[in-house]
Amino acid sequence: MATEEIKKNDEVTEEAENTSKEQKSKKKRADKKGETEALKAEIEKLNAEITALKDAHLRTLAEYDNFRKRSQREKEAAYGDSKANTLKLLLPVIDNFDRATEKKTDDIEVYRKGIEMTLTQLSDILKNLEVESFGEVGDEFDPNIHSAVMTVESSDLPENSVAGVFEKGYRMGDRILRFATVQVTN
Repeated sequence: MATEEIKKNDEVTEEAENTSKEQKSKKKRADKKGETEALKAEIEKLNAEITALKDAHLRTLAEYDNFRKRSQREKEAAYGDSKANTLKLLLPVIDNFDRATEKKTDDIEVYRKGIEMTLTQLSDILKNLEVESFGEVGDEFDPNIHSAVMTVESSDLPENSVAGVFEKGYRMGDRILRFATVQVTN
């Protein structure tokens, strides 16, 4: 009988161990299932975040492209507008030259006075556009703003100075529009 009891105790112990193992196994599976579900939820969350970031990136690219195109159109319009405004300022000068060529007179002083007035009008327009001329006889020669095409000996002017001006130079601020074409003393 003692053997039977020992066998029964062993069976009960074995059964208890098997039950414990099954419970542990079930617990592990439940833990793994819970962990898997948590990972799936995290993956879905990250995929949603990636989709939102891709959408935001595409929107930013589209906004930048629109900004670039709009800036280019505005730049072209500004150039055209400034060109048109400058030409509008010059039209009265052209009108004055037209009037001068239409009127016939033998009085050269009348023509001279008309041309001087038109030149003054043109000079005022350039001054309003902040364009100034340079290159006068007696100025010191500067190769950054003058273009020397001839040299001459002169006792009246110091060496390396402008002796004659063939074409005045023009600048707008620091920008040289045209170099002065000059004759320089040796």
